[in-house]
Amino acid sequence: MRYSWVLFDADETLFHFDAFLGLTRMFETFDVNFTAQDYQDYRTLSAPLWVDYQNGTINAAQLQHIRFKDWAERLNVTTERLNQDYLSAMAEVSPPLPGAPELISALQGKAKLGIITNGFSAMQHIRLTRAGWQQAFDTLVISEQVGVAKPDVAIFEHAFTLMGHPPKEQILMVGDNPHSDILGGLNAGIDTCWLNSAGHPTPKGIQPHYQVSSLQQLQRLLLG
Repeated sequence: MRYSWVLFDADETLFHFDAFLGLTRMFETFDVNFTAQDYQDYRTLSAPLWVDYQNGTINAAQLQHIRFKDWAERLNVTTERLNQDYLSAMAEVSPPLPGAPELISALQGKAKLGIITNGFSAMQHIRLTRAGWQQAFDTLVISEQVGVAKPDVAIFEHAFTLMGHPPKEQILMVGDNPHSDILGGLNAGIDTCWLNSAGHPTPKGIQPHYQVSSLQQLQRLLLG
């Protein structure tokens, strides 16, 4: 195999991520019927916050506070409580994507594996445990803990340090987000593979080394 390290994004690369379902589950515990319109309002607020977070203009705590501030006031609870409950609910409804268990199993012993995620710590370890992947990944890098998010080169450099600085030409970054995963990997000087399951056009100025539509296709690409 060409690569000695394969780094993965987490959400919508290895794990299914259904925010509406997670929010619905979480708000059920407060006897709130969380509607499609509520979710649209949440997305309108949340999406720009993630851009700000990736750009480094706000930190993880600020993102978590702002996105639930109005709901916390309505329910008379803290934003910390809502975030904790939301991440717990998301961990319950985020199984591995189709092809992920087979891919991870096939790669073990042939390459070292890592995760670099902009997601939050509370969810990652639960999901890895549920998938039976506690020992599968040699490196787990979570932006909330590092203090910078993809595409910042610093989070990749942090990962390279944990990895023992292998040659960059032996590292592949796989992710579904061209702006954080692919651009980040390119800026860090490593090869990239865009998991483009929806068939989106390639964003201007971002050219991944590989593009696949499924994890099964990625497995064939890497292992033949």
